[in-house]
Amino acid sequence: MGDWWTFLIVRDVAGGTTRFDALQRELGVSRRALAERLASLVEHGVLRRREYSAHPPRYDYVLTAKGEGLLPALIALQDWGSRHVMGDGTLDAVGTEAEARRVHALEGHTVAGMEGPEWTVLYFFPGAFAPGPNGHPPGWGEIPGAIGCTLESMTYAAREPAFRELGARIRGISMQRPDQLGAFAEHARLPFPLLSDAEGRLAAALRLPTFRVAGADRFKRLSLLLDPGAAIRAVQFPVTDPAGSVDEMLALLRARA
Repeated sequence: MGDWWTFLIVRDVAGGTTRFDALQRELGVSRRALAERLASLVEHGVLRRREYSAHPPRYDYVLTAKGEGLLPALIALQDWGSRHVMGDGTLDAVGTEAEARRVHALEGHTVAGMEGPEWTVLYFFPGAFAPGPNGHPPGWGEIPGAIGCTLESMTYAAREPAFRELGARIRGISMQRPDQLGAFAEHARLPFPLLSDAEGRLAAALRLPTFRVAGADRFKRLSLLLDPGAAIRAVQFPVTDPAGSVDEMLALLRARA
């Protein structure tokens, strides 16, 4: 784990960059060094090779369960750097200037697994909870930027017909457990699914801003607009007005369409 390239390779593989040439191009590492690192990661059970061409032999490199276990460590290191190195140590769900630069640099990046015949709006939120004993973590209301997830989701639900008319689908994403998201979606009667990134695959792969509270990682609020090929065409971050950001995204989609 102390090797210079290990975490970067794991991060990019988690994000869907699984072939040798693509990894070499993304990382800027020499072919020899990359070959050595990949062989070592396979040997140690962090990656496995999956053949996609027999003649000549070519492989995808994919995470094993052992490799996926590294993702929370990636997220923790990134969160610590954003908060204590690039920031002033304050806990918030809004974001720093460094995080904003990093997120806006995602334009043009492809989000693996989100391809489809239509545009896609992905809105990432800290946490939304159905009424009951497993509600907001202690001190939630005191964290700048944490409040507003229910309002944001309900606003997207109200605007869903307008998005659908423009040929776009909506997906909400949180690092909450699937059962928590399912309970909230049912309570709020959302006309679109909420997806769980509880394992941190998207967070680590896209280097999305997170914060940690009550022993759990949470997304800072942001939204992405993807074209049918799953390439990111617009980024909203930081999002300081959860409801207003929905109308801004609708305007962005109208302009793109």
